[in-house]
Amino acid sequence: MSGRRRTFHTVISYVTGDATHPHGQGPKIIGHVCNDTGGWGRGFVLALSRRWPQPEADYRAWHRSGNDFQLGAIRLVQVEPELWVANMIGQHGIRPTKDGPPIRYDALDRCLSALGDEALSLHASVHMPRIGAGLAGGSWEQIEPLILKQLTERGIAVTVYDLP
Repeated sequence: MSGRRRTFHTVISYVTGDATHPHGQGPKIIGHVCNDTGGWGRGFVLALSRRWPQPEADYRAWHRSGNDFQLGAIRLVQVEPELWVANMIGQHGIRPTKDGPPIRYDALDRCLSALGDEALSLHASVHMPRIGAGLAGGSWEQIEPLILKQLTERGIAVTVYDLP
């Protein structure tokens, strides 16, 4: 790891604030859940788009290309010198169906695993709202253990932001 030791984290830091303004020093990745339909226009993505045009533009281009645009896939988009946004496809469709909410926990688990690989490679901390628990309809009680397993247990600092 190029001589840098990673502090071992086993908990998620919860703070009140805006995940588009992540706290702390060093490289950071803002993670969020996207759907697999190419739709961008409600929820946390609006805050991202107000701040930077690149995550939405990349997501739309990725959807059009069809290149690995599927549940469980992620793409990192650099928005500032030491800041990336991770577009993570962990939601099938945009509305609940008879089968349940749009969140797909298995896909989110794969996304978080890939996010962990990227964070380790960049020596980055991860910042996010309560991903998958808003419009995707997921249960934070099911999502939090995935974050612990794929990120904090691998030594990656994670901060979750709740709006005031």
